[in-house]
Amino acid sequence: MPSLAQMTGSLHIHNFYIGKLKAKQEQLFDSDPELAQLLDNVAEVLREHAVTLADEISELEYEE
Repeated sequence: MPSLAQMTGSLHIHNFYIGKLKAKQEQLFDSDPELAQLLDNVAEVLREHAVTLADEISELEYEE
């Protein structure tokens, strides 16, 4: 199992890329709506994983 620091780092990376994907999706919305939707879908998958990571981090912090 990854350490708390690794999980926290991973969560920060997820959030960074979610922000990047959302920004690019907004830029492409008018010119390429299909690609914008794809980016939104990828961001949603990352969001779901980030929520799971945040829950696991909370559990680990509670246990310590």
